Amino acid sequence: QVQLVESGGGLVQPGGSLRLSCAASGSIFFSINDMGWYRQAPGKQRELVALVTSGGTTKNADSVKGRFTISRDNTKNTVSLQMNSLNVEDTAVYYCHADDQRGRDYWGQGTQVTVSS
Repeated sequence: QVQLVESGGGLVQPGGSLRLSCAASGSIFFSINDMGWYRQAPGKQRELVALVTSGGTTKNADSVKGRFTISRDNTKNTVSLQMNSLNVEDTAVYYCHADDQRGRDYWGQGTQVTVSS
């Protein structure tokens, strides 16, 4: 099976930055299509933060435009999320997501991002 392994979460002060990374590994017999990041705060619905297709097309949530940047390396099957100007509303569990040519979805275990002074 394909596994998604996230790293980079942690505690940061308001206005600070974090970089999340996600690597797909395992038995990847089908090409990965979309890769992206979702987040879920306590009591809130999981929402898309940003994604990028294998062709480089990106989609970003309005709440993070101008602050977050998603990037992808197709040769390494990795995706990163550079998060700048973080605020308390960004506090959530962030999940890496990917789908492949079969239409199957894969999720990471989630990494906690906490923005607090």
